[in-house]
Amino acid sequence: MAAYMLAICEITNPGPGLKTYSEESAKISASYGGKYLVRGMAGEIIEGDMMKGKVIIISEFPSMDKLNEFYRDPAYQEVKKHREGTGTYQIVFCEGL
Repeated sequence: MAAYMLAICEITNPGPGLKTYSEESAKISASYGGKYLVRGMAGEIIEGDMMKGKVIIISEFPSMDKLNEFYRDPAYQEVKKHREGTGTYQIVFCEGL
């Protein structure tokens, strides 16, 4: 069963570290079968203002096991350090139907 990672990001201090994180984390994610479904600024906001100015990332993985393997991979944990101080990140894992 597919699993999804939803990240809602408020980028307050972009810089070269964030670019490195974005590029390297995408490579590691792909090695676990991850693919981006959504990656960018919130589009048309229909109700509320919580998503205003936020970056939305939705990634699909083949299974919850693969998603957890990706997130706990020592290489990902190392590259994740590049995003420190760049903003706030809300991340959840969800199983598909």
